[in-house]
Amino acid sequence: MAVLLRSLRLVDAQQIHSPKNYVFTGSEILEEQAAGGVHCTETIDCSAYLGSQGWIDLRCASGDPGEEFRESLESLGKILPASGFTKAVLMPNTKPAIQTKNEIEYLRSKASGWLPDLLIQAAATKDCLGEDFTDILDLREAGAMVFGDGTHPISNPDRLLKILQYLQKFDGILFDQSYDPLLALFGQMHEGIASTMIGMKGIPNLSEETAVHRNLEILKYAGGRLHIQTVSTPGAVESIRKAKAAGLRVTADVSLYQLLFSDEDLSDFDTHLKVMPPFRGAEERAALIAGLKDGTIDAIVSNHQPQDFDAKHLEFDLAAFGMIGLQTFLPGLVELEKELGWPLLIKKITDGPAKVLGLADRFDSLTVFDPKESWAYDGKSNLSLSANSPWLGKTLQGKIKLVINKQKLAKF
Repeated sequence: MAVLLRSLRLVDAQQIHSPKNYVFTGSEILEEQAAGGVHCTETIDCSAYLGSQGWIDLRCASGDPGEEFRESLESLGKILPASGFTKAVLMPNTKPAIQTKNEIEYLRSKASGWLPDLLIQAAATKDCLGEDFTDILDLREAGAMVFGDGTHPISNPDRLLKILQYLQKFDGILFDQSYDPLLALFGQMHEGIASTMIGMKGIPNLSEETAVHRNLEILKYAGGRLHIQTVSTPGAVESIRKAKAAGLRVTADVSLYQLLFSDEDLSDFDTHLKVMPPFRGAEERAALIAGLKDGTIDAIVSNHQPQDFDAKHLEFDLAAFGMIGLQTFLPGLVELEKELGWPLLIKKITDGPAKVLGLADRFDSLTVFDPKESWAYDGKSNLSLSANSPWLGKTLQGKIKLVINKQKLAKF
């Protein structure tokens, strides 16, 4: 079945192109004149829409296996395409952690019918505890795409060094959320004026900046590839900028919602805004924006972290960290578009993450969206099994309309 996409404006890293007709033949996406007169059984008017290569998320989580009540693989497989993503890196922080061939085979089996591609991040250390190594070569052969301990930083410098060295056997990449857990100990939010005013233990910029600087020095010594996730501080951005200029193989990403909230938003102790790294201040946000613009930060991620009701409906200092961020990803981009523009934003969710993963540059997937359509984000429209989002109950702008990947098409 061929589908004609009429008057679609494609966005790439350089510009928003003029409207053209495209044909999804059932096996590939072509400009209409290159489709060779294929008979289209359906026509979709895309004149009000924008499109791009399929979006890639470098950081999302589920609770499956072990805590499927937070997010199952079935629910995640529905949320990703409805949020515009055709590829996603799944974190290893499950129970058990993704650390053996059995867990990888379980994930691959469960995701075999998905429209999006599941890219598996296997644990670099057993149970993501930062001590004993997993069988990295076996996990790679089983289908692991990248390695890392997900929400747990690899804070032991010896372990980080050896993982970087070991991954060089197959040019593997280490994902790390770099911060010093001891400097962040008992912290609940960003350390600053806001935390002082409301009397909450803060997490200083120092906890991230010292870890990033140390890890980059280890990378310089060991060689290999390091991807630093959820960067949030000026010092970390500057260290990564200098490391790139020096030729180190380092990349970085930032959580989308890190660009939309600040520590001042926590004044009413909304636990849905308790995330790691914490929302920081205006100076930190300015450094992140500058890092996105000059290429220091390669990608924007959803950092989708589902938490059940009981984990969030507690006193702020007892509540779990994390926010769901997939369905609200496009509305978040819409909020940033006036400041950053669609070409840069699309680059950070297509070309940027593809470069991080070493994927070939092929136009084999498509995300189509309406940046102006409004919709109600509520219990009925929420596709996640969790509801830890500050946007629930609000009207959002920006709606995914169509996703194509792996010869499959889904409309929303």
